[in-house]
Amino acid sequence: MNWSDFASHLPITDPTWIFFLVLLIILFAPLIMGKFRIPHIVGMILAGMLVGKYGLNLLNFDDSFELFGKVGMYYIVFLAGLELDMDDFKKNRTKGVVFGLLTFIFPMLLGVVTSLVFLHYSMVSSILLAGIYACNTLIAYPIISRYGLSGERSSSISIVGTIVTVLFALIILAVIGGIYKTPDDSAWFWVWLLGKVVVLTVLVIIFMPRLCRWFFRRYEDAVMQFVFVLSMVFLGAALMQIVGMEGILGAFLAGLVLNRYVPHVSPLMSRLEFVGNALFIPYFLIGVGMIIDIRSLFVGSFALYVAFMMTAVTIISKWIPAYITQKIYGLETVERSILFGMTNAHAAAALAAVLIGHGIIMDNGERLLSDEVLNGTVVMILITCIISSIVTERAARKIVTRQLEKVPTEKKEQECFLIPIANPETIEGLMEMALTLRLQKDKTPLIALNVIDDNNASEMKEQIAKRNLERTAKVAAAADAIVKTVLRYDLNIVQGIIHTMKEYSATDVVIGLHRKSKLTDSFFGSLTERLLEGTNRQVMITKLLMPVNTLRRIIVAVPEKAEYEAGFVKWVTQLCRMSRQLGCRIRFFATKNTSALLRHIVEKRGGGPYAEFSELTDWDDLLTLTDRVSFDHLFVVVSSRVGSISYRSSFERLPMQLNKYFADNSLLIVYPDQFADLQDTVSFSDPIMYRPVSHVLYDKVIGRFSRWTKRND
Repeated sequence: MNWSDFASHLPITDPTWIFFLVLLIILFAPLIMGKFRIPHIVGMILAGMLVGKYGLNLLNFDDSFELFGKVGMYYIVFLAGLELDMDDFKKNRTKGVVFGLLTFIFPMLLGVVTSLVFLHYSMVSSILLAGIYACNTLIAYPIISRYGLSGERSSSISIVGTIVTVLFALIILAVIGGIYKTPDDSAWFWVWLLGKVVVLTVLVIIFMPRLCRWFFRRYEDAVMQFVFVLSMVFLGAALMQIVGMEGILGAFLAGLVLNRYVPHVSPLMSRLEFVGNALFIPYFLIGVGMIIDIRSLFVGSFALYVAFMMTAVTIISKWIPAYITQKIYGLETVERSILFGMTNAHAAAALAAVLIGHGIIMDNGERLLSDEVLNGTVVMILITCIISSIVTERAARKIVTRQLEKVPTEKKEQECFLIPIANPETIEGLMEMALTLRLQKDKTPLIALNVIDDNNASEMKEQIAKRNLERTAKVAAAADAIVKTVLRYDLNIVQGIIHTMKEYSATDVVIGLHRKSKLTDSFFGSLTERLLEGTNRQVMITKLLMPVNTLRRIIVAVPEKAEYEAGFVKWVTQLCRMSRQLGCRIRFFATKNTSALLRHIVEKRGGGPYAEFSELTDWDDLLTLTDRVSFDHLFVVVSSRVGSISYRSSFERLPMQLNKYFADNSLLIVYPDQFADLQDTVSFSDPIMYRPVSHVLYDKVIGRFSRWTKRND
């Protein structure tokens, strides 16, 4: 078959072959472009240009590309809102807002002036084109993350600035799109449009979180949760279209609202990113490339002139704000490079804006943004993405090198969480708790353990244990976390847990609260009590009545002298991580001396924006917190082992108090690290742990005497 016979059957119309060819592009385009260090997003667009009607004419821009393109465009801005780190926004909001306003105003001013004077576009087209210059995409953020600089001042300022400028750019895009949907130049139109947008935004902010909490607490099925989130995205987009604005603003708003209920390290977030990056977004990018006629750049000099002008204005208008911000806040030169590098790249938001402008047909039959602008946008995206990657990586390497030269290397203990699995109903809760407590970018495997008592082993128990461990591995894999499953036979369960901790150097144990099966059972159960006696590592006992991502607040009760315990900084840091991951406030109840140190550690560990502090004068006043802990709060009680510095005799009443007054609350009881040596008394039949001497009577007498003297004072 010669080429003419083959070309007569083009473009391909069979759905099976269309989808197969698209999957091949999605598979091989990143691999090929990676060889040339070209960003994947540009590679997808170039591949679309190659197979489209202006290239080899293999595929036609049919209804499937229009449908998936719409989904992909919404998905891009939705993920942008979903992945925003609200903690960075709060921590550097002043500097970031100033930088964001500068990096929005300068591209708008330069863009409007150059479009009117040099390109001779209309005012509306000039404003929309300037909005494209303003909105940037953080494609260089993975570079910053790889070098471990996401917490640097310049990185946080860049992120906040991006939030501000993208938000304003999307508003401009939505307003212009709304004008051409309902052309009305009267003042009432603007008042009515603004009123509808404000009312809709308020309704979404009020009712969508309530709907999310209700759904996530009632339904735990992974597929249902994924479909629910997608429905919220398109609900927001559809409602925004009803009031006359562009749907991408509604999708972005839905991402901001759902940010709180989809933790960045969670199975649901992994599924959303996976589906978007594997199908929706590549389909959208390929469709963008298919409608671009790159040949028009070489037909006349004006097309090349437009592409050059767009690229030059974009680079200059992003460098000036970085320079001004550096001078205002006294930043270093390398920090200015970070600001410029992270905000110079234009990709997702620029594509969405130019496609919407290109799709608007004015009264004179011309497009609001011409084909030259569409093709020039591709050139601009390619050049700015390359410059952004190079500048950011060089600056990041300089910062890391300088830090290594100034600060001596400090060995920090690698956290390793051990999760004993016994009850299949608590697997998801224990895994979610461990994932939110540990460092987000920590690649240390979680250890999922199931111990079978050697004295009471059976084939049925082994099968059940294997099923539980397999289910645990699936939950961890859905969250893109590494887990090592361990099935162990030992003399008893406690010994199995302790031996596994030593073998894998586990630093933290997360276990579920014991469920009483007999009337004589204690609140914690004999297994937990013996585990606390047999290890000096941190043990966290949890009882979750709802999914972790639906918790609205963390209430922490801290005993007196807790700051003298060896694991004090560790559990404070972990709770701050949880607060940031869930985007909820954390409130500490402690004595004055303990609160002062808590404030210092919380500020140092980045939990300041979420933290609140209240005084707890006496641990015996723990019952006063019943009014402060609601059903959707996590009540954290920091306890200690018998004989430790912060141990009090009133801890013996803690199980009864929790069981009686906090039975309807989600609980986390923390026993911090104790690094004193343990002395074991070994028995041939069943090892028994050494129990430290408890001066209970002495503690009670001293406690009552202290309270009596306080009343007399």
